Amino acid sequence: MAPMKLLNPGPVTLSERVRQALLREDLCHREPEFAELQQRIRAALLAVYDLDPAEWAAILLTGSGTAAVEAMLSSLVPTNGRLTVVANGAYGERMARIAETYGIDTARATHAWTEAIDVSRLDAHATQIAVVQHETTTGRLNDLAAVAAATRDARLLLDAVSSFGAEAIDFEGCRIDALAGTANKCLHGVPGTSFVIARRGVLERAAARTVYLNLVTYLAAQDAGSTPFTQSVQTFYALDAALAELAGGGGWQRRRERYRRLMHRVRGGLVALGIKPLLPDGESSCVLSAFRLPKGLDYAALHDHLKRAGYVIYAGQGEFAQSIFRIAVMGALDDADIERLLRAIRSIV
Repeated sequence: MAPMKLLNPGPVTLSERVRQALLREDLCHREPEFAELQQRIRAALLAVYDLDPAEWAAILLTGSGTAAVEAMLSSLVPTNGRLTVVANGAYGERMARIAETYGIDTARATHAWTEAIDVSRLDAHATQIAVVQHETTTGRLNDLAAVAAATRDARLLLDAVSSFGAEAIDFEGCRIDALAGTANKCLHGVPGTSFVIARRGVLERAAARTVYLNLVTYLAAQDAGSTPFTQSVQTFYALDAALAELAGGGGWQRRRERYRRLMHRVRGGLVALGIKPLLPDGESSCVLSAFRLPKGLDYAALHDHLKRAGYVIYAGQGEFAQSIFRIAVMGALDDADIERLLRAIRSIV
């Protein structure tokens, strides 16, 4: 039986190169070989968007993308800071819950999940804006430039968990101070490693609200070639291989072109079957699109049919749990995979 193709927004279908990296030799995280691996990954993460290591630092964590988001918010909002969180999906709302749990002075800019960001709802007195770039709840690619233009001096803290390595990120034009990302989405690694990329000057003013997720603790140790806590060595191996694969394949720009090509075929094929996208093409990311379930077909039936055909799709969340399904094109997928997927959908609608 052929391997299952994952069309959910992470984990992704692995390339053979990344899968084989998981079988490398056992390694203690206190050995110099691990320090070399860690430093190579940190440098490669900055190189994805050509960031200057004198100004920026990549900090590696063992945990999911949410761990990186929580580390970013809990560490980088100063004790006297005021944070506005843009919430137009489940992950923006999660950021707000994280900030509120830490007692951070937080204002929510609440939107319906299908809404584009209304900048008039942003707090004019916020010192920082937390926003999700790609809100996988709906597939929306949020307009960071509009947020930055509307807030003048506020700095952005970016959830780039589902966009890093595939979408354009204007670090200077959008006044981004930090972003959170993960290995197992657009970078095509495996779950277990996440990261925060932050300006070194911002890290110098960080707050200490947590022990395990304190970015200053990690930065000091990793800059010294160490780590404060046990890291997931095998997932580091996989991320190392995945980053090399990304660079060798033309970087994030070529990956975005590939995603766009595959997603164009998915959207066009489903529209031809009468299946409507939740959002217009120009508002969706290249990574994932959400679609309305056809009349008379529930998600469980579609999911199970496609799983028997070798594909795993993703359900909607919250209010969309019974009305949409989602398809992502990350990972080791090609045009033939998409054609087989469309044939499988055609056979049930």
